[in-house]
Amino acid sequence: GLFAAGYDLSKYKEPVIFTGCDGVGTKLELLLKYDLLENAGKDLVAMNVNDVLTTGADPVMFLDYVGVNKINKRQLTRIIAGMSEYLESCHCILAGGETAEMPGAVLDGMVELSGFAIGAAEKKDVLNPAEIKPGDVLIGWPSAGFHANGFSLVRRVIAQENIKLSRAEAAQLLAPTLLYHDVTWGLRKAKIKPAAMAHIAGGGLWENLGRIFVKRGLGCHLKVPVWQNKVAQKILRHVDEADAWKTFNMGIGWVAILDKKHAAKALKVGSGAVLLGEMDPAFLDLPPEVIKLSMRTHQKYFAVRDPKKEGLAP
Repeated sequence: GLFAAGYDLSKYKEPVIFTGCDGVGTKLELLLKYDLLENAGKDLVAMNVNDVLTTGADPVMFLDYVGVNKINKRQLTRIIAGMSEYLESCHCILAGGETAEMPGAVLDGMVELSGFAIGAAEKKDVLNPAEIKPGDVLIGWPSAGFHANGFSLVRRVIAQENIKLSRAEAAQLLAPTLLYHDVTWGLRKAKIKPAAMAHIAGGGLWENLGRIFVKRGLGCHLKVPVWQNKVAQKILRHVDEADAWKTFNMGIGWVAILDKKHAAKALKVGSGAVLLGEMDPAFLDLPPEVIKLSMRTHQKYFAVRDPKKEGLAP
């Protein structure tokens, strides 16, 4: 009978609350087309919960917003089933939400989805990117596909190039965003506290790593493995390489920045971890205003440096 959901924080000594809000984007159109509604629910949870996990917090509550032209109980049940499966796996409560029936505002057959995640952490456990230092390593964990980003570009490529997808290819293309709670919990169990973690979503490695340390005057080298995903490559061969690296996760969905002494243990956490590179002290002497994220795509090689000095800027 309550009009709001609550969560008891009494088990925390110094609780810090974190929030995240995101949606599924235009991937939803393809999920509806190929009748993969459960994936939509999983994507919605993962896009929000992963952002909360980057802080060192545990997800504790989740809320959703669903907007439709007309309520279709079977459709909503399948979306919620996907949400529930993911939330149960990361021990997060589905606290409630809003279902809005809006004829005329939402097209018939379409669904609007938004999610809201709430996490909690002890203050001492919150990650602090200010602790990143030269020599720290960057370790990446694989993605399942494009996750829930860049699908306006994916859809345009499919339409313009008249790409035909089998049911199996569509299922691979639209695989749900992975939840990375197993990685964060595994690092904690191994007694490894990263300086920072990044959920590689819209903007790819370029933007999602750059936002952590570029303004702090830090730099890094990354060498990213070639993405072994056939259906993703079927799309990417029609995309400008620079645009692809600045749009998609390119096979890496999660990155942790941590002390080099923990690298060997961290690489055993989760599945498919790979050493991407390290924070490079050679770039720390550059003034912050000239440090930009640039890349040499032919080497799948990223660096934070002054592009003009390297002859990389137009």
